[in-house]
Formats: sequence, structure tokens, C-alpha cells
Amino acid sequence: MPAWLSNLLPILILLAAVAVVIGRLPKVDLGHTPEYRRRRTLNWLPLGLLYAFLYMGRYNLEVAKNAFSKIPGLDGSPVMGNADFGLIFGVGTVVYGFSFVVNGPLTDRIGGRLAILLGAGGTIVANLLMGLASWSLLTQGPGHAFLCDHFVPVLTVLYAMNMYFQSFGAVSIVKVNAAWFHVRERGVFGAIFGILISLGLYFAFDWSRMILQAFSTKAAPNAGIPWVFFVPTVLLGVFFVLNLLFVRDTPGHAGHPDFDTGDASSGDTGPALPVVAVFKKMLTNPVVLTIAFIEFCSGFLRQAIMQWFRTFAKQTNGTLHLVDSFVYQNWGLLLCVAGILGGVIAGVISDHVFKSRRGPVAVLLYAVMLVGAVVLTFAYTTPAVGALVVVMSMAVIGVHGMLSGTASMDFGGKKNVGVAVGIIDGFVYLGTATMSLTYAFTLPQEQLANGKLVGPATDPANWLAWPIAMIPVALIGLVLALRVWHAYPDAGKKKPAPEPAPELIQD
Repeated sequence: MPAWLSNLLPILILLAAVAVVIGRLPKVDLGHTPEYRRRRTLNWLPLGLLYAFLYMGRYNLEVAKNAFSKIPGLDGSPVMGNADFGLIFGVGTVVYGFSFVVNGPLTDRIGGRLAILLGAGGTIVANLLMGLASWSLLTQGPGHAFLCDHFVPVLTVLYAMNMYFQSFGAVSIVKVNAAWFHVRERGVFGAIFGILISLGLYFAFDWSRMILQAFSTKAAPNAGIPWVFFVPTVLLGVFFVLNLLFVRDTPGHAGHPDFDTGDASSGDTGPALPVVAVFKKMLTNPVVLTIAFIEFCSGFLRQAIMQWFRTFAKQTNGTLHLVDSFVYQNWGLLLCVAGILGGVIAGVISDHVFKSRRGPVAVLLYAVMLVGAVVLTFAYTTPAVGALVVVMSMAVIGVHGMLSGTASMDFGGKKNVGVAVGIIDGFVYLGTATMSLTYAFTLPQEQLANGKLVGPATDPANWLAWPIAMIPVALIGLVLALRVWHAYPDAGKKKPAPEPAPELIQD
């Protein structure tokens, strides 16, 4: 059996089990016909898989970074070290975070279908250019001398371009699905959103690593780097065509009647508000703002784990020997499994235990992250580090799917969800940028001697800033999540009776 298929098989089995469990849960009767449900699946499935492959075209940089760190530049240092990666990723995420100012309202105006096609098209071009730059650097092709001197600035610009177009992804998928899912069934969509994120992480980390290995040889050990960018380019092109053929913005555009989704736009049949008015409405909504700041914390924590665990393990391998561990070797697979479980647990609990409220789920999962960060500070140099980061990933992906993917629809409403998810997802990536720049200045720097890593980065004691920085962020996220325990979208209808909040937040 091919390696890629043997790795994918556990995910397929888990997805089948999840489908059975969700299928046997009590249904919320909203009058959907079987034909409608089938057409909705045909709508969100190609859209969701395109979103997953956008992740592959985003986080492939981390896989390439580990290969670039072995290539000496003109001064003998790696062409891309920890600080360089922190800069490139940090600038990219700042661009992503501020793109919502344009792309959120733009998506509300042009619709999610056209927006996702714009995002995919730009991502295809950006990944193609990053692949060509890598190829030129390795093969002494056109521009080789310039790239040797300016590789990090070039990658910074190209990755920033990539992240601008990537920012259409979450806004588009939530915009489209806001018209297809009622608020009472969006917890399950939150689970789907978490699954799609998880598949994207699997594609980004494990498939990219297999691509890197498949195209490299002993004579050319880094020849696979350009293909880490070229393969997502091709896959995104395929799903671009599928989305063009099958995805529609609303049920009405697909031949089914539109319906009241019960969110914050319920009953609003007037003309669309001006962009400035929508931003003012969202930015003065205390629930939307609180969720945005919670997701700022989620962005910091999620990427602190995903972008740095493998680098930490690889650079300290001489002491800790984590490279041969099951977690390191199956990082993308385990992130995928953890994300699927986190998303499904969060979605099911939200709809079936907390009556479609998202705050209680965020509280529970943030408590897991806080405990995990504290334990990680004492255990990051032990074999337990792998299990801890997987559990924390499960919690943070569950929160992200529930808030960015679901609460943004609830409180933005299907008319203004582009702006709402843009603000919330923008804060996610501002949190990521804060993380990236924080670690760029606090983590140890690499040194190469005869092509081998030496110096401070190889000593685990110099990595203490990695887990410690997560503790205050997780604590802030937990406190903010407690403040939205009872939050439910005001749709002019009777809200479900709230259950008692934990003693911690009683006045």
C-alpha cells in the first residue's frame, strides 16, 4: 500500500465513524427535503475541500522552512532561519489580518462563490511564484544571484501576496454556508468547518513532507522544495474548476427555496447597509468584539503549536530524540485526527447540550488549553510533549471552528457575515502575527557548522519561552470566553432558556 494511502486510511475510517455518529444524533426538524440536503452537500463539499487545499498552500512554508534551514547562504548561515521564518510568517499574517477591511465587505457584496474563486486564483499564482523562486535558488536558474542575496525579502513579499488572497477563504466559506444552514444546525456545520481545517493541516504537513521526500534524491537532497509549492498549485486549480461548476451562493440560486436562517439578519429585508455602517454595527456589538479577542488568543495558541513543535523537536533532537517519535513522524495525521475530534465534540455539544450557544463550548476548550500550557511548561523536554501538543491542538481547533466558523454567522447574520467573519478571522491572524513576532525575538537562533546545526538552538533549555508565552494568552482567552457564556443571536425571537453559568462568572 502506498505511504500516502496508509496515512490517509485512519482519517477516512475516523470520518466514516463521525458520519455514523452525527447521522444517529437527534435531528432538528427544519423542514429540509432530502433533495435539499443532497444539493447542500454538493455545495459545501467542493467548497470545503478547496478551503482545505488553501491550507496546504499556506502552511507548506513551514515544511519548506525546515529544508531551507539546511541550505547555507552566502555568509554561511541558513537561507531561512528561525528569525527569518518568524519575519516571513509574521508579515504574511499581518497582511491576512488587515485584509478583512477590504475582503469582508467585498465578499458581502459579490457573494462567497466569486470571492472563493478570487482567493483560489491568487493563491495559485502566489504558490507558483514561490515554487519558481525556490527552483531558481536551488538550480542556479534565472535570478539566482539576486535570490542568494535577497531570498528572505522575496519570500516575504510572495508570502504576503499569498496571504492576502488566502484571506478570502474563511470569509467565503462562511458567507456561502450562512444561507444554507439554520442557526439551530450550525453547530454541526462548525464540526464540518473543524474537519475541513483538520484535513487542510494534514495536507499541509504530511502531504507536503511526503512531496518533499518524493522529489528529493541523495544527489539533490533539496530538489523537492519547489514541488511543495507546485503540487498545491495544481490541486487548487482542479478544485477551482469544481467550485465554478457546482457552488452557488444561496439555495435560491440552486433551484431550492431560500429560508429564514434564524440568525441576526432574520427579518431584515431592507437594502444592504453601507460598508461603514456595517463595520460600526459589528465593532459596537460587544459579543462580536469579545469573540474577536477570544480568537486573537486562538490564533496565537494554534500557530504556537503547529508552526513550532516540529522545529523545536528537530533542532533539539540531539538531546531529546523526538524526531523518531510517533507524534513527529505523523504530525499532520495527528493534527487532523485531533481537529476532527475537537470540531465534532464542540459542534455536537453546542447544538445538543447548550441549545446552539457557542460560549460554553469555548469555555470548556479554553480550560483544556490553559491546563495544557501550564503542564507543557514543565514537561516540554519530556516525551509527554507530543501528547500534550496534540490535545491542545484538539481544543484550539474546536474553538476556532465554533467561533470563526459558526458564531460569526450567528451574530453577523447572513447579510453581514462577510464583515463579521472578516473581523473575527482578522483577529485570529493578528494573534498569529503576534505569536510569530514574539517567537522571532525570543527563540534561539540557529548556527551551521559543516552543514550541521549547532549552537543555542540545540539546547532545550533555550526554548523555555515557547511554552511560557502560551500561559497568559490561554488565561485571557478563558476569561473572555466566560463573558459570552449566555450569548445567543438576537433574531427577534424567543431565545432558548439559558442554563446556569459556572460559579466563576456569577456576579
